[in-house]
Amino acid sequence: MSSNLRESCGVFGVVAPGEEVARITFYGLYALQHRGQESAGIASANDRRLYLRTGMGLVSQVFNEDDLSYLPGQMAIGHTRYSTTGYSEAANAQPCLVEAPAGKLALGHNGNIVNASVLREDLEEQGVEFSTGTDSEVIAQTLAQAPGESWQQRWAYLMRRLKGAYSLVALTPNELMAARDPMGNRPLCLGTLDGGWVVASETCAFDHLGATFVREIEPGEVVRITAKDGVESYQAAEPKKAFCIFEYIYFARLDSVLDDKLVYPVRMALGAQVAREHPVDADIVIGVPDSAIAAAIGFSQEADIPFVEGLVKNRYVGRTFIQPDQRLREVGVRLKFNPLPELLEGRRVAVVDDSIVRGTTNRPVVSMLRKAGAKEVHVRITSPPIISPCFFGIDMGSRWELIAGRMSVDEIREHIGADSLGYLSVEGLIEAVGLPKDKFCLACFTGEYPMPVPLQLDKLALETAGGRDRHEFEWMESVPSALRGP
Repeated sequence: MSSNLRESCGVFGVVAPGEEVARITFYGLYALQHRGQESAGIASANDRRLYLRTGMGLVSQVFNEDDLSYLPGQMAIGHTRYSTTGYSEAANAQPCLVEAPAGKLALGHNGNIVNASVLREDLEEQGVEFSTGTDSEVIAQTLAQAPGESWQQRWAYLMRRLKGAYSLVALTPNELMAARDPMGNRPLCLGTLDGGWVVASETCAFDHLGATFVREIEPGEVVRITAKDGVESYQAAEPKKAFCIFEYIYFARLDSVLDDKLVYPVRMALGAQVAREHPVDADIVIGVPDSAIAAAIGFSQEADIPFVEGLVKNRYVGRTFIQPDQRLREVGVRLKFNPLPELLEGRRVAVVDDSIVRGTTNRPVVSMLRKAGAKEVHVRITSPPIISPCFFGIDMGSRWELIAGRMSVDEIREHIGADSLGYLSVEGLIEAVGLPKDKFCLACFTGEYPMPVPLQLDKLALETAGGRDRHEFEWMESVPSALRGP
């Protein structure tokens, strides 16, 4: 279930000659809030120096008018964070700021670097000091210390060294740079705004600002933007496409465009496809809010079964630092969802959701629907079973926490208490998305990664001085079948 998947981060950047752009960046981040709710930050530049403000919480909690007034300049980058490497604390909020031989550099990162410990150890041997436990600072320091007479040479060096997923925005006092890893694993796009330029993780940020989408930044490409010269771009590494297909299933906002496809109809197509693969006799269809609603509508239309909103979501649960007391812990999932018994009583219910990760949320949801009077509960999932963890920016937990890696579909059905359970097939997923299979990273469903990955990835490894010993860093090409469980 989507509540067990933690969002990737969101990045944003803007160059607008003659304007103070901190406010533009604030609203750009506001549109990307769904990609991370732990912390937010903005760095701005005015040709002389960099200015930085970061804090814990939502964008609207971190910034007020005074904060924006301390961020002058016609260039800025911003970041919303969910921690995939390093603690969730103020010191790890982004953009991060580092000293470079060529001057100060601010950087924001969406993704995950699998060889960050090795890179950090190399830099520490060169005398570089670190102030955070994030792979993002490792990227920033690697770029800042990279050999080369130009940023173009430094970016080429960086992409040769980094292994993993990264969409980046970087800022110096006089230029903004944006880059996407050679796999293109995370989204990044380019647009125009009133004679200026914007970059963002998703096109929905452009829509909020009245900006015009121009194109996606290509895998391995670096875009350089200045107030004087506008946009220049170059290919810093050979592309090898492996876009994260979960952006279509869950992460991206419904109104974003990915590879010329609006996400909303793709989600509907996922629901329709799982209805064809796993038909069910039911009286109503409901979706688990919010990410599965479009898929549930697609399922409803394909199956010719009425769609109703049988679950109401409290959208603010999980966005507070106040922990529930014991009584509220026992209430559990009801803090997040509330059923509508008048719609569920005596009905056979088809429940559409985007994923099952650990199964810890799905089980109480099924139980809640039964207590609300549902006669039968049939669960349909618009992704294949997740058998392998993600090493590229999605926090799914360890391999042993993934319920589909150790249980059969029928065992999972019994565990969550459903009358039936159907997952979308990998082939059906590709058909519904409507793009070539070789464009995507499908590793969480297949165990076949687009590059060698560590046997285990400790998100807190960089919090200890010196990171991990490179000799203890074991790698694998893909997941051996023996590790996938029964």
